Amino acid sequence: MKHYLIAIVLFFSINSAIHATDNKSLSLTVSVSDLRNSYGNVVFALYNRKDALPDEHYKKYYKIVSGKITNRSSVVVFKDLRIGQYAVNILHDENNDGKIKKKLFLPVEGIGFSNFQSIGFSNRPTFKKAAFKLRINTTISVRIIYVKFLN
Repeated sequence: MKHYLIAIVLFFSINSAIHATDNKSLSLTVSVSDLRNSYGNVVFALYNRKDALPDEHYKKYYKIVSGKITNRSSVVVFKDLRIGQYAVNILHDENNDGKIKKKLFLPVEGIGFSNFQSIGFSNRPTFKKAAFKLRINTTISVRIIYVKFLN
């Protein structure tokens, strides 16, 4: 009988630990460096749905944070996240208007996406391409991309 009680207590303890892990509150630290200048701020948008990207007008995000620029770099932390698939979109909002400034349908300000080193007509951002699995507290770095011939 004693072993039976120990087994039951052990079962419920393990079960509680598994559910606590499933509901664990995680953090994601996102950094960007090599910004063209230290003007404005950096908009960091976090997405958790497959239909969320592209999101040119920032309406489909899960969480959004503005980061201050110091020495052409910026870092933010997204807190209270659950285990799951996420993607990050970054805008170097040089004129602080919260919008992607464009010329000839292309961004003039710097943009970046998780898992992207470059962007082009054949390499357009989608949630599937930009997504990563968040299982533990994580730090990622996103490359900022400027369309050079427009500047």
